[in-house]
Amino acid sequence: MNIHLKELIELAKNDQAIDGYNPQLEAIDKKVSQVEKKLKVAQDELDALNKSVLDNEEKVKTFDNQLTMLHEQLSQNVKKSKIITTDKEMKALSLEEDIAKEKMTFANEEIDRLQNINKTKKSLVDELNSKIADLTTKAETINEEASTQRADIEVSKGELFVKREEISRNLEQKVLAFYEKIRIWAGNTAVVPVKKQACYGCYMKLNDKTYSEVIKGSEICNCPHCGRIIYIEPVSEEA
Repeated sequence: MNIHLKELIELAKNDQAIDGYNPQLEAIDKKVSQVEKKLKVAQDELDALNKSVLDNEEKVKTFDNQLTMLHEQLSQNVKKSKIITTDKEMKALSLEEDIAKEKMTFANEEIDRLQNINKTKKSLVDELNSKIADLTTKAETINEEASTQRADIEVSKGELFVKREEISRNLEQKVLAFYEKIRIWAGNTAVVPVKKQACYGCYMKLNDKTYSEVIKGSEICNCPHCGRIIYIEPVSEEA
């Protein structure tokens, strides 16, 4: 087999091994992302609940202030009733008191309603705080595991990159450039074997002339259909 072809095959397999770690890294990132997403959703829900509780508390304060003003109004009406001299003034004062009492009833009902809502929401806040605490612990554990796994992968990839540099230095630059050009579009299928007289990159059948040249292995051959570098895998004695 052509020496450059052997080196290209070795380089291609090394590149495949390097890129083979990408799915592992993606799986690690996905696992981290999933727990962080759950944590964010829970935190957003907690923030919304806390804001709603605060808004309701502000409304309760508003109604409390309104009750204070209405109580003051009724106290003033008691004083006015002592100096009223006509029926018309008495009826007007009585109507004013009725309206004030209706407002007080409504205000008290709203205060009770809002306080009951907040009681339920505060219970949900406690549950969410507990959930967030659990998710935070889980996220820390997953991030620690992910950091360890990434570090191990980077070490392994580093060794493969060193090997790649060694192969690239020994490879003729024109051949290397040719390989890199194909790899731009073919990725890790830039160099593929031929099986059953078919290119295992595009799976198209080779004509007899090309297949014969590939079998000889004296030159670097390209698939006439897709342009990938093709070769025949050595057959072991057992096979």
